[in-house]
Amino acid sequence: MSERRPKNLAGNSPGSLRILILGAAGQLGRELAHNFAGFGTVTAAARATADLAAPDQLRALVRSVQPNVLLNAAAYTAVDRAESEPELAHAINAEAPRILAEECLRCGALFVHYSTDYVFDGRKPGPWVETDAPNPLNVYGASKLAGEQAVEKIGGRVLIFRTSWVYGPHGRNFLLTMLRLARERTSLSIVDNQTGAPTTSMEIARATRAIVSGVLASQFGAPQEWRGLYHMTCAGAVSWFGFAQAIFARASALLSIKPPPLIPIASENYPTPAARPHNSVLSNNKLHARFAVHLAPWQSALEEVLQALAATS
Repeated sequence: MSERRPKNLAGNSPGSLRILILGAAGQLGRELAHNFAGFGTVTAAARATADLAAPDQLRALVRSVQPNVLLNAAAYTAVDRAESEPELAHAINAEAPRILAEECLRCGALFVHYSTDYVFDGRKPGPWVETDAPNPLNVYGASKLAGEQAVEKIGGRVLIFRTSWVYGPHGRNFLLTMLRLARERTSLSIVDNQTGAPTTSMEIARATRAIVSGVLASQFGAPQEWRGLYHMTCAGAVSWFGFAQAIFARASALLSIKPPPLIPIASENYPTPAARPHNSVLSNNKLHARFAVHLAPWQSALEEVLQALAATS
């Protein structure tokens, strides 16, 4: 498939740009819509109008909007359920990104796609870099890896951001689950031998806005100089147990929640349908070097989310 010249990607005012956001009802999609408001004409599509399992609907939407930038924050994220729904996970996480990449190549749009730390098996002792060989342990990770590979094969003006342990003040995530369970249970057993970088939807959205702005302004050179795969997570690392401790250390004061006793356990003692990697820490060095973008430490990012929840409680 040949690559068309971009339309309105450089030399135009932000207001003339057309931005299409998929997954607008999700935690990342909501933050992207907030951060890109005023950047151009934003079309924020939720599942009702952009079902990733419906290829014809996706193609029709992209061809109708004719975006200059497409941000794909939609995905099948039910990690355990994916073990019993592999075809649906693959359709949404692999086939849909391929279709979107084809449509973006056709109209010359910048395509931003998000992936996951779960493409790795967690056996490496240090942070994972983009050139490390993927080896997903579960269906979800395999479907996201297939999506990455499909998008990269199509080519064009593509940015793929792998992130990890995403959460925020909206949607379904570990933090909100912890706050709910604290009101329901007398103690909580939390896995302590899986390590990663909790990353907020707000930090991802802000970093995406900064990078997209620079790309459209030609600050990072020609597409062959910046397109490709990057890791994008908050700085630092912690176990799920340590993350839960940090949550309740501040939630007790900000949200008047009485922290329940926390019990550290090994993942082997908390069996789930889908296996999880023990080490999900991603190196952000390539992101820093190319775009000079640094996400906040996970501790300060957590504080921002808890402050946001306190402001609305």
